[in-house]
Amino acid sequence: MSSLPGIRHRFVDTNGIRMHVAEQGEGPLVVLCHGFPESWYSWRHQITALANAGFHVVAPDQRGYGQTDRPSAIDKYSMLHLTGDIVGLLDALGEPQAVIVGHDWGAPVAWNCALMRPDRFRAVVGMSVPYFPRGPVSMTTAMRQAAGENFYVIYFQEPGKAEAQLERDVRATMFGVLYAASGDAKGAERWQPVVAQHEGLLSASSAPPATLPGWLTAEDLDFYTAEFQRTGFTGGLNWYRAIDLTWELMAAYNGATIAQPSLFIAGREDGVLTFPGMNLIMAGLSQSLPGLRGSLLIDGAGHWVQQERPEQVNAALVEFLRAL
Repeated sequence: MSSLPGIRHRFVDTNGIRMHVAEQGEGPLVVLCHGFPESWYSWRHQITALANAGFHVVAPDQRGYGQTDRPSAIDKYSMLHLTGDIVGLLDALGEPQAVIVGHDWGAPVAWNCALMRPDRFRAVVGMSVPYFPRGPVSMTTAMRQAAGENFYVIYFQEPGKAEAQLERDVRATMFGVLYAASGDAKGAERWQPVVAQHEGLLSASSAPPATLPGWLTAEDLDFYTAEFQRTGFTGGLNWYRAIDLTWELMAAYNGATIAQPSLFIAGREDGVLTFPGMNLIMAGLSQSLPGLRGSLLIDGAGHWVQQERPEQVNAALVEFLRAL
């Protein structure tokens, strides 16, 4: 466990699992939800900054990650489970309400917490993945139609397949994933969401450079490596494997919008923004988020926006939180 100054660690019971959280500060509650393949540590630059701005900041290891429980069954990773974990976290903290912030996979968790429990989540920030309402066909069907069989989410569906590659050399995997999806990677170095035939997720032609980018230290890479060497990647991959189950369970939310105050933040170089259909989702963001206060695209930043450009992200978060 990384010992960053001022950050406390503890465990809470929520929604049938034991969840590890990192926390700091006092004041209105802000919950930070990480993505794949990450942990609470992805918010290391935000926790203290938001605490110093007068907020009680809590960053959990989400279900399947880090020191939090990792159920083995794929059907334990639906969005109803993931949002239920965060509602239960508020209950365990004794907090009636929170502002929720999510990055990557944490963004859908944040958006759906706000959608399903507006009484508990008074505002929402999504990073990298914008909100888009449930559509008429299942997620894997939509992805196959838009991007084909080699889209990385489809590649992730078969249990054990992605794990075999990702766990072969965890440090190389983490460096490769973090670098390739960042704003530092150029041209052939950049992460491609369509998996190259016979190459798997990490293309041999896009090896990371010999030196770490300025936003990623050896200590950071050590932390991520140690966590995933211990846990493996199955917990996080099971989130992808439950997306069609989520689509089935959330039929009542077809086309639903989120009314609370909201903010979207992404790196301008984020590959997610180039996914098929993403231009239409971004164009319709103010319709699906009637309470949208802004959409911030940060120049030069890639997918790991809060790690690559912490000062700009922190300033935007503090401004949004204080205006509520």
